[in-house]
Amino acid sequence: MTARFEEVRLNLPHVEVAAHLYGPEDGRPVIALHGWLDNAATFSRLAPRLDGLRILALDLPGHGHSGHRPVGASYALWDYAYDVLQTAEQFGWSRFSLLGHSMGAIVSVMLAGALPERIERMVLIDGVVPYTGEAEQAPEKLGAALEAQLRVQSKRKPVYATPDQAVAARMKGVGAVSREAAERLAERGLMPVPGGYTWRTDTRLTLPSPLRLTQAHALAFARRVACPTLLVLAEQGLMVQPERQAMLAGLPYDIRRLPGGHHLHLDDEQGARAVAEIAQPFLTDRGALQDSVENRLDEAAATGERGRTR
Repeated sequence: MTARFEEVRLNLPHVEVAAHLYGPEDGRPVIALHGWLDNAATFSRLAPRLDGLRILALDLPGHGHSGHRPVGASYALWDYAYDVLQTAEQFGWSRFSLLGHSMGAIVSVMLAGALPERIERMVLIDGVVPYTGEAEQAPEKLGAALEAQLRVQSKRKPVYATPDQAVAARMKGVGAVSREAAERLAERGLMPVPGGYTWRTDTRLTLPSPLRLTQAHALAFARRVACPTLLVLAEQGLMVQPERQAMLAGLPYDIRRLPGGHHLHLDDEQGARAVAEIAQPFLTDRGALQDSVENRLDEAAATGERGRTR
């Protein structure tokens, strides 16, 4: 399916971001968030299939055509949540839905857990919570991250003689993708440099995290989500480990499993169609779960009030 979109740039107070804007102006607002080292093109098959929605597919800062964070800044998940809020403010969206893949799904859960009153509905593709770390691991993890930051200026991104070489490398990367998917990501993600082509992504995105949420922290965000949430799991994706599956137990999400890999929504038309068939009615139906949503918003608000009085 041919992607029909408007290329937009937004001057947020702290960084400039780029995005693809799909759908009618009066469509229900959706902000779409891609995965780590990907870009807005990850939704180029899926977004055109979702009718009646105003979908803003962001290049998150440090990715695609968006700006990089200033020297000394980092790319924490909660910083991305703030980017999304500032983007919504630019459009005047007090409430909106989220469509997130992988890291974008994780950011979506964190934002929806932190500010449940802002999020109307949520579709997550093969991602829920980040990889976690417990307290006793924190000092060693921070030390390794600080040392990596000291060396970042000497770290060089790979240069490929041709775009096809970059595509071949992306096919084998984390969350391996089909050739056509890699070509779509490369078309937006590559830039010419002396000697060939390299990725636009900020080198700092590959640094180790200085701090990870504990499992208790991560699940607290996931459990405080108050909006109707659809979780699409890829049968050959990155959520197949038993410990990741066990973590989903008890979460009040509508879980659907579909054939395909981690990028099932982008790898081929069949995968994009399958995701669209369940995401479309979910994102456009207001009535079915409204009562339960209002109840859960009340519960989330009560939890917040209790937390503020302690």
